[in-house]
Amino acid sequence: MTFHQSPASSQPDTSGRRVLVVAYYFPPMGLSGVHRIAKFTRHLTAFGWQPTVLTVGNAGYYAYDYSLLEDVLEAGVTVERTSSLDPFTIAGKGRRRVALPTQRRKRIVSGITQTFLQPDNKIGWKRHAVRRGVELHQHEPFDVIYATAPPFTSFLIARELQARTGLPMVLDYRDPWLDSSEYFYATPFHRRYAARLEESVLKYTESITVVNRRIKEQLLARYPFLNHEEIHILPTGYDPHDFSVARRFPLPRSGRMRITYCGVLDNARSPRPFFAAVARIFAERPELRDRIELCFVGLLQDAYRAMAGEMGIASSITATGYLEHQEALRHMLAADILWFPALDSATTPGKMQDYIGARKPILALAPEGPVRRMLAAYGAARSVDPDDVEAICGALLDFYELWSRNALPVGNEDVVREYDQRVLVERLSNILSHAVRIT
Repeated sequence: MTFHQSPASSQPDTSGRRVLVVAYYFPPMGLSGVHRIAKFTRHLTAFGWQPTVLTVGNAGYYAYDYSLLEDVLEAGVTVERTSSLDPFTIAGKGRRRVALPTQRRKRIVSGITQTFLQPDNKIGWKRHAVRRGVELHQHEPFDVIYATAPPFTSFLIARELQARTGLPMVLDYRDPWLDSSEYFYATPFHRRYAARLEESVLKYTESITVVNRRIKEQLLARYPFLNHEEIHILPTGYDPHDFSVARRFPLPRSGRMRITYCGVLDNARSPRPFFAAVARIFAERPELRDRIELCFVGLLQDAYRAMAGEMGIASSITATGYLEHQEALRHMLAADILWFPALDSATTPGKMQDYIGARKPILALAPEGPVRRMLAAYGAARSVDPDDVEAICGALLDFYELWSRNALPVGNEDVVREYDQRVLVERLSNILSHAVRIT
């Protein structure tokens, strides 16, 4: 079964170049991993492209943002939804929203599914997506295929569609495949098999886009047949229009220094070191308990709420629950400090570019790697080791002293402009056009 969503009829016809975008995670699903491809497809229409997104329907998910879906449809993007046989769509049969799994449950489920399903547990989508992709191409031919991952089933779908249609293929890495801390390989055989799958896809791609330099370096080191010019670093970026709308409706302020996190805190992004640092600050300087507030915009697990209570900082925390993107931006703009933990040295959190777009000071709990280098160029940021409670304390106290003197740092405006999604999508448009020309 397929579900078709057409763009708004009032939009101008940008007929000419057609791109088939393969993306499992797409609005109305929410969270930062969805924003990249949603905004890329939206802005591609301004550069003469007609995007058709091939995605799933009836998926059970943790968070939904229907404003993002309206945004892409109004821009002229067509969305094709297919059936699938995977955990999210099975969960979505009876209920749309599912609970964010606990750390233990996610670890168990991931271990089981990634032992028996390769490249990931979305492989049940492949047959349906390939069939529909071929039908769409036969009805009205595309010029190029653009697939984003994870899940890396998207790459296998793109490769099979390429084999059947002869279209050029461009692949987008939001996270690494083999080197992601999110992926579990039960045995060395599983890892070798995944490497063979990745190699079999990359041999047929015209170009690759990656969110940071670390992923590019990993691909070049692992696959000698790739060359430097084929891999393009294309961060997620931020949408200036979204921020201009958010600024029209500012949130009230409390007079306390507001430290805000936007996103999901799951098993891989525990706030324990951050909570411990705040608890230490309150213990050593009790007067700051009434001068600092913590705001969590997104899904905060009950276990982490309980953790905050055990550490004695729960009264300083406000948790909004999941908000649509526009509302989340209002909270970013109302913050004094924005913070986030990074998964590993190869992963760039999607929210980081929105933080930069908000032009706010940033505290990054991140290992050495691309996140630290990007924020060093931004200027108004502190990066510390994710588990170094003392360093987190020091950074927070330094920010507090600056805040109390109304002297918080301001980001480098030249760097901020580099993450404008309109600039990034113009580069993507050129990459897709080049892939079409050389085939």
